[in-house]
Amino acid sequence: SCKDLFINQASLTGESFPVEKTAAPIKPKSGALSEFSNIAFMGSSVVSGTALGLVIKTGTSTQFGELSKRLAAMTAETSFDKGIHKFVWLMIRFMVLLVSIIFAINYFSKGKIIEAFLFSLAVAVGLTPEMLPMIVAINLSKGAIAMSKKKVIVKRLNSIQNLGAMDVICTDKTGTLTMDKVVLEKHCDVVGKESEEVLKTAYINSFYQTGLKNLLDKAIMKYQKLMVKEFKKVDEIPFDFSRRIMSVVVENEGRHRMISKGAPEEIFKRCTHYELDGEIIEMENFILVDLKEEYDKLSSDGFRVLALAYKDIDAKESYSKDDETQMILKGYLAFLDPPKPSARKTITKLQKLGVKFMVLTGDNDLVTKKICVEVGLDVQNLTTGEVVEKLNDKDLRELVKTATVFARLSPLQKERIIKALHQNNNIVGYLGDGINDAPSLKAADVGISVNNAVDIAKESADIILLEKSLLVLEDGVIEGRKTFGNTMKYVKMGSSSNLGNMISMTGASLFLPFLPMAPIQILLNNFLYDISQVAIPTDEVDKDYLEKPKPWNIGEIRRFMLIFGPVSSLFDFLTFGILLYFFKSSEIMFHTGWFLESLCTQTLVIHIIRTGKVPFIESRPSGFLVLTSFIILAVGIAIPLSPIGIYFGFTRPTAAFFLTLIGITIVYLFTTQAVKSWYVKKYGY
Repeated sequence: SCKDLFINQASLTGESFPVEKTAAPIKPKSGALSEFSNIAFMGSSVVSGTALGLVIKTGTSTQFGELSKRLAAMTAETSFDKGIHKFVWLMIRFMVLLVSIIFAINYFSKGKIIEAFLFSLAVAVGLTPEMLPMIVAINLSKGAIAMSKKKVIVKRLNSIQNLGAMDVICTDKTGTLTMDKVVLEKHCDVVGKESEEVLKTAYINSFYQTGLKNLLDKAIMKYQKLMVKEFKKVDEIPFDFSRRIMSVVVENEGRHRMISKGAPEEIFKRCTHYELDGEIIEMENFILVDLKEEYDKLSSDGFRVLALAYKDIDAKESYSKDDETQMILKGYLAFLDPPKPSARKTITKLQKLGVKFMVLTGDNDLVTKKICVEVGLDVQNLTTGEVVEKLNDKDLRELVKTATVFARLSPLQKERIIKALHQNNNIVGYLGDGINDAPSLKAADVGISVNNAVDIAKESADIILLEKSLLVLEDGVIEGRKTFGNTMKYVKMGSSSNLGNMISMTGASLFLPFLPMAPIQILLNNFLYDISQVAIPTDEVDKDYLEKPKPWNIGEIRRFMLIFGPVSSLFDFLTFGILLYFFKSSEIMFHTGWFLESLCTQTLVIHIIRTGKVPFIESRPSGFLVLTSFIILAVGIAIPLSPIGIYFGFTRPTAAFFLTLIGITIVYLFTTQAVKSWYVKKYGY
């Protein structure tokens, strides 16, 4: 049993307004939580009224518990995780293939198994992108620090990259797009014209009622403070669910006036006249249809509507609901959970960055459409949970390609839509704050919540916004793309240079009577080269690179390796020829010469590969990256010239060799720039 029971179940269902609960049996159509008007759910809260209920489920058997249990079992692999795994396996395959070939060539041609094994092992180390974990960690940490300055908590570092890679962001409506509070939006007469008299009459009714003030009364009182002291309260007739009206009787200048507000259909029944432009006009049946049209228009626009009526009444000691007759319809009050001021700007900016915006909510379709229109979202194929439930996975995958708004969704339907987007190769972000959003937050590549969200939503999220403004999402996307851009600089450069070295090693092993480089020299070269990359996270990223989502693309990395690796090898082979036929180099001089050429070309080529533009002219590197490049070059050149060079198996090169080295390096950098310009035109950067 219950009396005047209203429950706020927005955290479970996403409904803007508290819902009325009754003890009457129901026949649900779709099985959506919002249809169960005779069940109070765990995780919801009572707004007003009293009830006596029977507990039918507890713990993990409840809707709340089922979501919690499902969350504990969910382990979603994000776009970032998948990208890293694919890249690692790409490098492992190249490593196994080339190292096996190099070992076989050196063993069968030179017959020294230990020497061939140590050389192959050093080559394997050289091919390994050892700095990748550090580069990624520094990039992600840098992004997280930048976001923290904008009052955003990054709980999981890899979510920064996912934020930059996402091409679809799904959001709940209540509390994320909207303010999560009921506001009086319109106070109008019977033809929809704004009326201060309607506002004042409604204010008197709410001000003088002594019952529990609901959210709508509070919204009227907050809208504007009015002086109504000239009215003296005489009596009130409390709200009840049989008539769904609340009335007060006030006295002014010796006259008694009854003011009633409530459900429009109930107010209509009690009205014989209506007021328009100060005139009292009799309400006839054909006029009643026109008057209802205004109410229907407000309702279809997504407003929660109350009607307001009054009548002057002969004074008596007490009044009852029997007196609520022959009233005059004054006008309407329209309420809404308004959108956040930042929502429209955020949607516009994210769309400019190539991110599709979708709304997934448990609230009804009329309210949802109203809010979406207000925030500037193009509503396409508005679909309800009832329709989603009937679709198979294939049809749902097709629907999510075009639909932008889904309403009356259950938590598991939201999760199913996100999985459908994943199956379409989208990288998905989800913004939510309720219990019903938790599975979606966990299933998305990046889950975003707000500071006033329920605990289970914050626990499931990767990123938490500490302020109500959504504009920081744009900053997060840009930071994510900067992070990914700098990570890709290392990945592309490291993988192509290392592949080039492996090809050079394989070719040299075929015709040289000795090892092309000693194992310790390979490790030293690799160590110095990796140190030069430490500054990559400090580098700037070109603005046009930030304009579109940047997901991992292993096919592109492989293509880049296979084009730029051989370019590097070409100049290695040129160096081999010059060392052998021009300088008539000994084994030790050959090792020294290739060590220096390999270090110079690898260290400087980052300035070509770091941008799709002309380096230093159209795109400048960070000062720290320039500094580390030249420090490593200086150290690398100094080692063979110093006394410690002998411990690494080096000899002092001649001045003629250094001039040749400068020439080879310059020609290599210009050639790489030319190949890169062709590559950018053909494949993009």
